Amino acid sequence: PIKIWSELEKVEGAAINQLVNTANLPFVFKHVAAMPDVHLGKGATVGSVIATKGAICPAAVGVDIGCGMMAVKTPLDHRRVLDNLPAIRHSIERSIPLGHESNRRITGTVSGWKGWSAWDGLSFTDKKLREKAMSQLGSLGGGNHFIELCLDTVNNVWVMLHSGSRNVGKTLAERHINEAKYMMEMMKVHLADHDLAYFTEESRQFKAYLHDLLWAQQYAFQNRIEMMGRVMKDLAHAVNDKNEIPRLLEVNCHHNYVAVEEHFGESVYVTRKGAVRAREGDLGIIPGSMGAKSFIVRGKGNEDAFHSCSHGAGRLMSRGEAKRRFTVDDLRRETTGVECRKDAGVIDEIPSAYKNIDEVMANQTDLVDVVAQLKQVLCIKG
Repeated sequence: PIKIWSELEKVEGAAINQLVNTANLPFVFKHVAAMPDVHLGKGATVGSVIATKGAICPAAVGVDIGCGMMAVKTPLDHRRVLDNLPAIRHSIERSIPLGHESNRRITGTVSGWKGWSAWDGLSFTDKKLREKAMSQLGSLGGGNHFIELCLDTVNNVWVMLHSGSRNVGKTLAERHINEAKYMMEMMKVHLADHDLAYFTEESRQFKAYLHDLLWAQQYAFQNRIEMMGRVMKDLAHAVNDKNEIPRLLEVNCHHNYVAVEEHFGESVYVTRKGAVRAREGDLGIIPGSMGAKSFIVRGKGNEDAFHSCSHGAGRLMSRGEAKRRFTVDDLRRETTGVECRKDAGVIDEIPSAYKNIDEVMANQTDLVDVVAQLKQVLCIKG
């Protein structure tokens, strides 16, 4: 049982097979909901919402636990921002470590984060991992993670960023995923895809994974808060005469995570892998690729979608295929008017490698209403 918010012919066959494999797990509740940006992932498809009773698949959450978006609407003068884009970009790139980089200096807001008090309760910990986690709180990461400045249709300036739980989330996730696979082998459980290995609710491993998962989700949430604070400070110095910038609207939402929720009258574990919670009235963020459009949305609480919506445009092709198919000239043409990297290192993030965001939005009018339509004017990639 699968409910999908996309034309079937536009979903790759391998992704359909993944959805079928997931839906056939014995503990899946009701059906699997596939969002309009659905595409092939590892184990479970990206853009899927999986409600379960009594079990969780660590690989269905993925290795970037708590990955998500944060957006802030500001009252900044868009003309001052547009006139200073290169300087703003360089300032942000100095303030926030990109790619695999970490902070050289630990700020008070990082060391004072209340989440550190729960560190010793994690399943897999050591001094080196803690030092890495502390140094990366307030860092962007690579891949499709980004920091953007955008204008809406009436020229309000928005700050938007996309990141997750960095190396600590990946380390915790990989260890639990491997343990789940080992348990399936020991129990002689045969799966259509070994990446769908799971923990059952009564097991010690389930409790350990859920504890680590929730901690990593908090870390990811705080990581976005830390970065947003730095970006806002950079903007204040660059275009607001060093005055603190009011936040007219603020959204911070996961799109790779697990939450306990009630659906169809029952309490279930909801795994969203590349999907945003969209209960009635919930604010969410659906970004397009750099050079395209993005949207701030308000949820409609569609029960068949387990109160969810897409987390972006969704990839149309793999990173390798994008690198083979497109050139630096293509990238420059497709990002005209955007202050961003335009080199071979980010060709895999070219807009043409992603689905058409307008089509994605058209396919989920029963899931969300659009609050604001944004256009990027600056994009910083890891």
